[in-house]
Amino acid sequence: MSSKKRRRHTPDQIIRKLAEGNKLLAGGTELDAVCRHLEIAESTWHRWVAQYGGLKANDAKRLKELESENGRLKKLVANQALDIDMLREVSKGKLLTPNRKRSAVEMLRERFGVSERRACAVVGQHRSTQRLAPPAPTDDDVELATWLRAFSTDRPRWGWRRAYKQLRREGHKVNSKRVQRIWRAEGLKVPYKKSKKRLTGVGTAVGRMCPIVPDALWAMDFQFDVTTDGRMLKLLNVIDEFTREALAIDVDRSINADQVVTILDRIAVERGGPPGFVRFDNGPEFIAHAVADWCRFNSVATCFIDPGSPWQNAWIESFNGRLRDEFLNGWQFDSLLEAQVLLEDWRIDYNTNRPHTALGLLTPIEYANQWATTNQPQLA
Repeated sequence: MSSKKRRRHTPDQIIRKLAEGNKLLAGGTELDAVCRHLEIAESTWHRWVAQYGGLKANDAKRLKELESENGRLKKLVANQALDIDMLREVSKGKLLTPNRKRSAVEMLRERFGVSERRACAVVGQHRSTQRLAPPAPTDDDVELATWLRAFSTDRPRWGWRRAYKQLRREGHKVNSKRVQRIWRAEGLKVPYKKSKKRLTGVGTAVGRMCPIVPDALWAMDFQFDVTTDGRMLKLLNVIDEFTREALAIDVDRSINADQVVTILDRIAVERGGPPGFVRFDNGPEFIAHAVADWCRFNSVATCFIDPGSPWQNAWIESFNGRLRDEFLNGWQFDSLLEAQVLLEDWRIDYNTNRPHTALGLLTPIEYANQWATTNQPQLA
């Protein structure tokens, strides 16, 4: 005996059969006879009445469309929520290179089980780029990467731009973009977040002169650190504002006005004479009579900055920041003698090897020698 194939009714057909059945029921026909006439089961009749009772054909059609639209929207919302979750996973770092995007796509496919097409759409990676294998590094790239890693270890605060300049100074013919690309590929960076300081006080035009020859103006300031036993180290930093040379980094447990005079005398002997001007803040060591007498006896004019206005002594403040960032923050001194020896080594290295953008990428010593070669014959 062959069984009948189950029939699927459209909403319009259901509405028409319900209307026909209600007409027969109103004429006195029993429900079982009505169901046999409509070729449906009584349970189907009750289900249709609960779902479509009182609706017209157009209403039933609209209800079906709304159910379909609701299902589509639910699927869309679910997909959107999944995309948001995937974006949160990959938003923890910047995806600026194809290799990083390639890794992000693989991570999304593994973690969320999505297709490559969808993961590429979320990350913003073209599928052909995703499937393209990255080229193997050349021998030159491997050698350059090794050099950059060693440079980053020796100079952790200098960054890829100074690495590129150092390569050029050593005679390597290399493009800056190539250095930047390999630097990023090796994961090298300078983790530095400088907090802004609230400005206090109002600066004036006093002391804003700009020297035009070496030894025209020396700037000085104090800086502090500690040894491992918690005892204080006091540093007196002195620079030549024209050549950017670090003339002195004197370290002691304390430095008073008499010691400042002794240091100035020593530098004056080393430089062949005192400067035309000295610039410093209103600290007790600098406003003392001993310093004032030294300046008067040596015909040196003084430039005091306004209280609470360190920006008026910008070059020495910049030098203090470089010293703190490139050396003091990465070294812990065990004793005063160790601090004196290592800081003097750093001062010599700063003058000899550290190029300055403001000096045309020359070191302070190179710039001073170049100025002397160019201008001394004219002055003579």
